[in-house]
Amino acid sequence: MHTLLLLFSFSAHLYSLSNFIPFVEATKTQTSFTIDLIHHDSPLSPFYDSSMTSSDIFKKAALRSIARYALSESSNQFPESIVFPNGAVGDYLTKIYIGTPPVERIAVADTGSDLIWVQCSPCDDNSSCFSQDSPLFDPNNSSTYTPISCTSENCTLLYQNQHTCGTSNVCEYLYTYADQSYTNGELASDSISFDSTSGVTFPNSIFGCGHNNTVTFNSTKKATGVVGLGGGPLSLVSQLGDQIGHKFSYCLVPFGSNSTSKLKFGDDAIISGNGVVSTPLTINSSTPTYYNLNLEGITVGNNTIQSTQNSSNIIIDSGTTFTYLDPSMFNDIVTLVTESSAVEAVQDPPKPYGFCGSFQGSSVNLNVPYFVFHFTGADVALTTENMYTVVDNNLLCLLLLPNTELNGLSLFGNLAQVNFQVEYDLQGNKVSFAPANCTNSN
Repeated sequence: MHTLLLLFSFSAHLYSLSNFIPFVEATKTQTSFTIDLIHHDSPLSPFYDSSMTSSDIFKKAALRSIARYALSESSNQFPESIVFPNGAVGDYLTKIYIGTPPVERIAVADTGSDLIWVQCSPCDDNSSCFSQDSPLFDPNNSSTYTPISCTSENCTLLYQNQHTCGTSNVCEYLYTYADQSYTNGELASDSISFDSTSGVTFPNSIFGCGHNNTVTFNSTKKATGVVGLGGGPLSLVSQLGDQIGHKFSYCLVPFGSNSTSKLKFGDDAIISGNGVVSTPLTINSSTPTYYNLNLEGITVGNNTIQSTQNSSNIIIDSGTTFTYLDPSMFNDIVTLVTESSAVEAVQDPPKPYGFCGSFQGSSVNLNVPYFVFHFTGADVALTTENMYTVVDNNLLCLLLLPNTELNGLSLFGNLAQVNFQVEYDLQGNKVSFAPANCTNSN
């Protein structure tokens, strides 16, 4: 059996799933399952580079973050998806299986898009598919593969400029990403599962069988496609629908950990007990893919900075590494950190950091102010590891950046969420947080 590892940069970008009727039904009466997530730069990852320092990892991940959102907001067309800069790929890996018998591959999981697709045999010509280490997915070898017709409702769920009617009345798609990557092929249905021993299989899942594909993310030849986890009706999470009770959660381990993070669906995703706080989530009609929270302010040490932005002013995104804030709030935070810690700001901090301060002696004994993010109804107290990192042994750098390169979008990134259980209740319209040791979580 070939391997399909899902390269997972999971962010919480979904429409309210109650608006969609799920296409798939689990073959077992089971509404809960858990997926292991391996960080792209973890020692457990096939992409692991032992020569990279933690600063190198942060820099590479930050470039991915900027590229995800550095898109034009003036277009009236269907928004293009994320950019894959300099061969970079998503943040997390997991296994996914397609077809009968099931086939595994490596694919980029993208919450900035909806379509699930893999490269398929045959390619239109020798130059129309990118190189990959594993064989192309051959639909002729799957007994459950079925092309989608042009008149099917599933075909019309693609935006008008994304589909056309091909030969034999088969729905053909063209899906383009913001960096000019694209996939072109036929829309089809087949079985999808996540663990060959669990028995959790979702038949009749809709995906793209790509016969003409160009991407920028595959310098390693490991990836074979994309799994869309965005908010549209063809995304993986939207298709699961009622089967997962419209709930999922994750618990992210620190970068460089030898343990896996966990992504949970259904009842397994529910977090409860002491320390759980919840905040409302909202969805803007102009950008319905994103989960928006309301950040009322941030406490730094003994001082609280109030947000001056409108409500629903920050996107929670586990596919973005750093946290991005309004420049005025970022500058106020820098002032407070400088005033209340024994660090001296450096004029030109190393990229990608927005603020670094030099210090003398050991970082172990360095006193720095703590952070509390005040979301509506939920005060989330972060650890020093969520907000700071030490670079070159004598620089303390903030894991925050101004959002000047992101068209003014504020983002609550995955470093701020490490060692938290984070639950998304899509029917209850809330996001919940609870501190946790994710390395030891089940």
